[in-house]
Amino acid sequence: MIRLSNDTLNDLPESIARPGYDRTSLAPGIVHIGLGNFHRAHQAWYLHRLMQRGLNHDWAIIGAGVRPYDAAQRKKLRRQDCLSTLIKLDPSGASAEVIGAMIDYVPVEEGNAALIRRMADPAIRIVSLTVTEGGYYINPTAKRFDVAHPDILHDTANPDRPRTVFGAMVAALRSRRDQGIGPFTGLSCDNLQGNGAALRQTLVSLARETDPNLAEWIDSNCTFPNSMVDCIVPATGPNEIALARNLGIDDRVPVTHEGFRQWVIEDDFCSGRPDWELVGATFSDRVHDYEAMKIRILNAGHQIIANPGEILSIETISDCMAQPLIRALFCKVQCEEILPHVKPVPNVAKEDYLDMVRRRFSDTAIGDTTRRVAFEGSARHTGFVLPILRDGLRTGTSVEGLALVEAFWARMCWGRREDGSVIEPNDPYWDILMEAAQAARENPRAWLEQRQFYGDLVEAPRFVNAFERWLNRIWSDGCEATLQAYTAA
Repeated sequence: MIRLSNDTLNDLPESIARPGYDRTSLAPGIVHIGLGNFHRAHQAWYLHRLMQRGLNHDWAIIGAGVRPYDAAQRKKLRRQDCLSTLIKLDPSGASAEVIGAMIDYVPVEEGNAALIRRMADPAIRIVSLTVTEGGYYINPTAKRFDVAHPDILHDTANPDRPRTVFGAMVAALRSRRDQGIGPFTGLSCDNLQGNGAALRQTLVSLARETDPNLAEWIDSNCTFPNSMVDCIVPATGPNEIALARNLGIDDRVPVTHEGFRQWVIEDDFCSGRPDWELVGATFSDRVHDYEAMKIRILNAGHQIIANPGEILSIETISDCMAQPLIRALFCKVQCEEILPHVKPVPNVAKEDYLDMVRRRFSDTAIGDTTRRVAFEGSARHTGFVLPILRDGLRTGTSVEGLALVEAFWARMCWGRREDGSVIEPNDPYWDILMEAAQAARENPRAWLEQRQFYGDLVEAPRFVNAFERWLNRIWSDGCEATLQAYTAA
């Protein structure tokens, strides 16, 4: 068993690829905040591939986080010199490579002084983020920055000791402006439509609360390219650590991933960028269309199957797709209610993209858990599902299936599966959602009256009537009988 580190790279089994470049010669160019599995399997992998070609060695990644739990991740990664084992999952067998594009991890501390200093360093030209879809402090229905959120109130009162990622970015940009260093590019890599625009809105709005001139400077000088990212990356647990060990590597935080990756980015970088297009990234001025296709078919598709899967105690996404009624639900909602609202993109037919997503979800080698996919439904339903539902209401297409999807979410948030087992809290707003779900058992409309998620949809009779009918049927007949009724229609 080889403990992963710089000193042991040459001792790894020959079958495992590893950095062919001198990691001691790398210089930082990127700070990435929210350094979890997805970043290492996706953005860090693209950069690693460039470095393997002898390119972009001045763009190495510095990891960062602002929450207390990030400290544990930092400790584990620094123990192995910030190296990561990526394990590609495939029905024919797993294969692994060690990537080394990340060279350090900023201390996680109250006030984020170390992070601010690092982002203020002139060498840093990109600050990228994966902080989840709901992490931008933007009200999902009003689309406005939430100036009254306790975290934002703290950062407004303490701009030099911020609590949030965005407060730290604003503080670093203030320092760069004052020192004449110049701006950096803010690159969101979250599954959020218009993620670059959302990041701009959050930073400029937060800066405006304390320094309107700084807000104007950020808006005028920084760039925030929109991007679309795609790769299924399960959470790491004992099974994944054991898989790495079976390959001969002692890695405390290995990453498993599917073989598919996609990254589409607007080419709008104010201080330069790596040559990602040389290793498969696509630069396009049609990011929104790529993004909409992926978010509506893949991300909304995940929500279609994960909630009934949780209710029926189905552990993985591939097992959900193997359940005939859930698979039929996925196919019917996609074909009848989602595809009509998806624009084509160059060289990709939307029907072909749906077929590819169906195959990816069905891949038994991935082992992506239903619980992970169902996490933070308050952000994922509002960001992925409800915009399609609004399109259906506006254009007159069916919303029966999407109403059923929302009814399954409400049923899941009741907190118990049909076998009686407890669904542990799985959303930042879990207590609020559970209270509404319990009220909705007697009065389905109580769920839709959560205007922070549904806005004026509670005033749309076609949707409300369908939702009430489906939720009542789930409670009276059960999940499988309801699925049967919908898919047989």
